[in-house]
Order: sequence, then structure tokens, then C-alpha cells
Amino acid sequence: MPVVDVDPDELRELTGHDEKSDDDLRSDLFDLGLEFEGWTEDDEFQLEFAPDRLDRLSVEGVARSLRYQYGDARGVYVPNTNDADWTIEVEDQPDERPYITGAIVRGLDMGEDALESLIQLQEKLHATMGRQRAKGAIGVHDLTMLKGAAATDQGRANKSVTYTSVDPTEDSFVPLETNEEMTPAEVLDRHPTGETYADLVRSFDRYPAIYDAIGLFSFPPVINGSRTEVTTGSRDLFIEMTGTDQWTIDHMLAIVCYALSARGGQIEQVNVEYGDDTSGEYAGQTLTRPDFSVKTKTVSHERIESILGISLSGEEVVDCAERAGLDAEQADSDGEEVSYEVEIPPYRVDVLHPLDIIDDIGRAYGFNELDPKYPDVSTVGGRHERSRLEDAVRDALVGLGFEDLLNFHMINVAENFERLNLDPEQSDADGPVGAAPPVTIMEPYSEDYTMLRTWALPSLLMVLERNTHRAYPQDLSEIGLGAHVDDSENTGVAEHRTVAGVLARTEASYEDAKARLQAIAASFGKTLETPATDHPTFIDGRTAEIVLDGESVGVVGEIHPTVLVEHDLELPVAAFEFRLDGLE
Repeated sequence: MPVVDVDPDELRELTGHDEKSDDDLRSDLFDLGLEFEGWTEDDEFQLEFAPDRLDRLSVEGVARSLRYQYGDARGVYVPNTNDADWTIEVEDQPDERPYITGAIVRGLDMGEDALESLIQLQEKLHATMGRQRAKGAIGVHDLTMLKGAAATDQGRANKSVTYTSVDPTEDSFVPLETNEEMTPAEVLDRHPTGETYADLVRSFDRYPAIYDAIGLFSFPPVINGSRTEVTTGSRDLFIEMTGTDQWTIDHMLAIVCYALSARGGQIEQVNVEYGDDTSGEYAGQTLTRPDFSVKTKTVSHERIESILGISLSGEEVVDCAERAGLDAEQADSDGEEVSYEVEIPPYRVDVLHPLDIIDDIGRAYGFNELDPKYPDVSTVGGRHERSRLEDAVRDALVGLGFEDLLNFHMINVAENFERLNLDPEQSDADGPVGAAPPVTIMEPYSEDYTMLRTWALPSLLMVLERNTHRAYPQDLSEIGLGAHVDDSENTGVAEHRTVAGVLARTEASYEDAKARLQAIAASFGKTLETPATDHPTFIDGRTAEIVLDGESVGVVGEIHPTVLVEHDLELPVAAFEFRLDGLE
């Protein structure tokens, strides 16, 4: 989950509610779905929230949501924009990164707090929508340090910069954080930021480049030039974003522009002029950006009441929608079902379905105001046998000293495979435990969650990695979901419940893990066998299959030193994982 650092004093200033104490703010933020994770060294809130609300990746976005919650703002707000004075001319850009967007923001008071917030927003958008700059990368420049060339079409704008491509050793510039002039190829080899993002462009024949009348000033998606560096004295900004998808970078731009507008900036349009021979779907077209167009979705009154379980008047629905930052108008029904046309602001990239609108209406109404009631059905639910088994196994694990965990079922390829010495390219359902073909997400919101995990052990090791400052021993367990691609299933996905445990202590050994397995097997009347086996995650000679009543259901052993080092663990770890249905 994304974690954002937010200064409570800035929240009070941006919301206009100086009377709010820190405790009041934390409570109000929790009502928005933002969980308080702790304090930073600078006495700022650390807030964790679902990655769908990317407009809240900055203090400005959080403050905007609070203003709606407090009733200080209502309905859809769209900033005023001045006509374009600049054009981004696109010609001979890399086919692998064909799209660009941009905006001008003038009249900012770029103090230290505002600059830090902008940098954090940039980094968080890179990590989420931008997929670590692969899908979209943001460049922010001091406009006064740019010299615009004469625009090709003087009827559209007066000044221009050019998005194009450059041979890796053809031109040079001075990148940020250095005083040395470098070619793009030298940046990738010698600059720390260049080394970090080299893989994004290394395979290109020609690298992305943005020029003004003076020369090269931006090497996206890697690094900007020091000539246009933004400082606390900058008042006018030029924002450019390049990527592999126009929709993505346009919505990233909208989020940034809204944040800067909250700081008093005046948004100015930029024309993006794609040449006739350029790659991508917009060849020969001119786009005016930022795109602040408002989307509209229809939701029925009956569905709102059905989902929320309450009765609402039409006026109450409209009121709740406006207090959620939306605009709603009752559509002509002609005697049929009552519905609403709901307008969604451009910074809301998460509203994909009428249910998202209903969630906003319910949150504005107040989920704490909903009265619990029994469903209007004629039967009383009971616990499923699998759930009974899970509870019994969980009790057994807790009785053996394990701390029960509930981790996310989504993960990424590196955490699930690579960091545990598994090769994702050689995934096989009949291979080692955890090495089955992954179920991947086509359009993930965050690079941290790109697939369903195939096993639970990676999640437990991630918890150990994040708690090295805690006292040992740390004995952790989880009963959760594992999934992999299986064409024989109707859904194409095979799911199973898995049981995993780790023992992190100074003398953790294979015998420690096996002893706990024996206790669990005995509790459920199962015969345990542990024939030797090999598994890349575990130490050779200290690893065994878990065989219950003659069926192979998992693996047990001591975690390999390379995996421990990868997770910054300085103590030995013994672990096991097996299918829950092995205990049925």
C-alpha cells in the first residue's frame, strides 16, 4: 500500500481548520480510508491508503478530500486555464515511448514545503501509475530557464520545445546532481539515477530527448538537466510527461496540476503537436493539454439504496454526491426507474464503475451512520467446513507459539519468485512449491501488486524483512490464498488454501520446523513423512517434502543464505509451507 508523509500543520493550513488537533485529523482521515501508520522523524503523519485514490498522494490532495468531508467544498471543481503560449512539437520520437503531455503553471510560491510535496507526489506517481517510470515519467522544470524556439504553427502558440530522439552519444547536457556534462550514454553508465533507470531505455536505438532553443534539457524517463532545476525560488513551472500510454500520462498530469492549483498556481495550456510521420495513434494531431474534461456515469437510485441498505431521497443522493466531490443530477425517468447522471472530476482515475460512485455516496453519508441489520432471508448462515478446518489449524499454530498473520493475496513477480531464487520464466505447476505459473493483472494500479501470489512464504519473509528492528524470536504463520494459471479450470485459475510458517531465531533449524509439523499432523490424525528433496529457496541437504498420509503437499527446510541476505535477515530462518487440504 502507498504510504504518504503529510505535515498536520500543512493540512490545517490548506483546509482552513486551525482548530483541528492531531487526534481530530487522524480520526477524520480514518473516515476517508486513510490509516495512520505512525510519525516520521519530522513529526509528520505517515498515512497508508488504498492505491486507487492516487489524487491523495500529496498533502494537497488529502486536504482537498478533507474540505469536501467538512462541507467546505462541494461538487466538481475544475481549475481555470489560460490559453496556450507554448507548444511541444513531436518529431522522430522513439517508437518505444511515443507519447508526451505537458502544462505550464505560473505564479507559484514555491516554498520548501510546497517543493517537498511536489517531489513526493512525483515519486509516488512514478511508483504507482507510472510503473517506476516505465509507463509514465514526470519532468518538472523552471520555466524561466527555458528558451522557447519559434513555434511551427504561430496560430497555435508563440514558443515551442521539441520532443524527439537522440543518438546515445550524439549530444550532451549537465544532468541534475552533477556539474559534469554528459552524453545520455554516459548518464546511464556513470550517474546514480542513470544507473537506476538504465533498463528503461538501454535497448532503444535512439534515446528520448527534449530540446529548447538552447539545447537538450531533459532525458526522459531518466533525468532532467540541471539548467532547468526547480528550487524554492521558482515561480513558473513547465511540466512534461512522457510514456507509453497517452491516457496514463494525461491523468498523471491532471493530478499534478490540481495539486499545484491548490498552492495558488495558475494553469496554462500547452499544445502537443504530433508530426504527420510520428509513431503512435495521434500522428498528425494536435492535443491541448492538460485534459480537464469531466466524465459522466449513470447510476440508478434503486441500486444505491440496495447496496447501501438505506432509504434516501433524491435530494440526499445529490447532497452526498456533491460532498464527495462529484456532481449529480436526476435524469429524466419517463416513469421508469429513477437514475442520476454523475459527473466525475479529471483527477479521479479510480471511478470505473457505478459501484465506485455508490462507495463515494456511502462514505459521504457516513458508514458509521449505517445501522446493522440481519439480511432479509429465511435461513441462518453457518460456518463452511473449510473455514472450520482453517480455524482449527490456526488454533494449533497459535498454540505452538506462532503469531497469526493476514497478508495481501496480491504481490509482484520479484517478491514471489526472484527474491526466493525461483525463475518466473520457468514456472511450472508440477515444479517446486511456489513455482507455478502466476495469475497476472493486466492493468495493475501499482507495481507492488501485479499478480496473485502462488504461495504464502514470500509474504512472511517480507514481514520479517520489515521487522528486523523487533525483538527475536519471531515465529510467524499464515493461512491464506495461493493461485496459479490452470487451463483445466473453468476460470483458467486454480486456487488453494495454503499454510505457511517461519521460525526466525538464533538457532532456527530444520528440526525445529519439522517438530512443529509433527505436532500439527498428530493433532489431525495424519501420518507425516519428510523425504529429502531440493528447492531453490532452501538449503540443499536441509530440505524435505511434506508428505501427509502418502500425499506430497508441501516443503520444509532452512531458508537459503542468499534469500536471507536478499531480505536483510541476519538470523537463520526455518520455514514450511503445505496445502491446507492435506489435513482434511
